[in-house]
Amino acid sequence: MKNIFAFIFGGLFATGLMFSGMANPQKVLNFLDVFGTWDASLAFVMMGAIAVAFIPFQVLSKQQAPKTVFNEPILLPKNTQLDPKLITGSAIFGIGWGLAGICPAPSLTLVGLGHYQAFYFIIAMAIGVIVYNKTLGEKL
Repeated sequence: MKNIFAFIFGGLFATGLMFSGMANPQKVLNFLDVFGTWDASLAFVMMGAIAVAFIPFQVLSKQQAPKTVFNEPILLPKNTQLDPKLITGSAIFGIGWGLAGICPAPSLTLVGLGHYQAFYFIIAMAIGVIVYNKTLGEKL
């Protein structure tokens, strides 16, 4: 049952990305081009996402052992400090996002829309996940 819900909500998310134009890498690149063809619509999408997620995250963060509706544990980060690993990872993500105009969820949506160039991004993302799991993942 949970896989059916994941499929439905993932499809809803992908549909929202398509209709909002957020699956379009040019939309992201225009958001980052502050002194050129700046487009603030991505900021409004981000604010909407934060508004929707803020209260549930506050509730979950106060629970001793938060669980999903399927009674599976929700693993929230325990570290609240800014450290070099977080800053480096954020910088790498931001640079990749700025160069490609794609982040993980829209990359899969782009493939579904027939933009097979997104596979280059997906391959690089998969390599990053593998490298992380082989190096840092085991130490956490």
